[in-house]
Amino acid sequence: MQRRLQIPRRLFNAVTRRMLGTITRVSTQDPIVALTFDDGPHPEFTPPLLDVLERHQARATFFMIGQAAHRYPDLLQQVAQAGHTIGNHSWDHPSFPLISGRERRAQLCACQKAIAPYGQRLFRPPYGHQNLASRLDALRLGYRVIAWSLHAYDWLDYDARWMANRMINRIKPGSLILLHNALYYSSEKQSADRKPMLEAVNILLEETGDRFRFVTLPELFQHGQPQLSNWYRHGDRDWLNSLKEERSSRHYAHSRRYY
Repeated sequence: MQRRLQIPRRLFNAVTRRMLGTITRVSTQDPIVALTFDDGPHPEFTPPLLDVLERHQARATFFMIGQAAHRYPDLLQQVAQAGHTIGNHSWDHPSFPLISGRERRAQLCACQKAIAPYGQRLFRPPYGHQNLASRLDALRLGYRVIAWSLHAYDWLDYDARWMANRMINRIKPGSLILLHNALYYSSEKQSADRKPMLEAVNILLEETGDRFRFVTLPELFQHGQPQLSNWYRHGDRDWLNSLKEERSSRHYAHSRRYY
């Protein structure tokens, strides 16, 4: 009886993954990888990151906060003109499963307006939080939802060498790497400094640049089949309510509470 019940569940999971799956990596034998950077643009940390990427002839995808892009339109333009892809990371970084569908759609539309005319229909949910309803909202508005296969815990207080080693030891063809060129919300004040992340990216590119090419997500998709996952993660209300704005984001962010 138990075995017969498992078959429909596997079929259901396969069907929903095919229809509603979130992209986590690309299946390819080509030595290419996608770097992605969330939560910017940031006036202190985005320009030096662009310098690092240009020095190594790397291209990346920036999932931008609409409120930050609206505040720094020159940085938005600078990122686009440097050949990078720009995606949607919401207007002000709420946990999508904990807000209404109407607000989710408003968040996506407001961010898309802020990143125009450069933004593509690529969406990364804030915190990686997503439920079925929020996934359907993104689908309704024409977005491909992007997660990741590798990250460096760059929102915590690790040094550059540790973060670089984590990426270097786990990188594979088709990897989709999550990093942050800003932290829109942070509970650790020292994590707001992106200099260790910048150094880690530089180390990564220096030590793997002879083995991998770093490209934007649209280019990565041309080299293989995007792999889809039933990616559903929910935020903890108490943890989210405890977050405090750090760095310059507090100039335009408000303290959101979830009930």
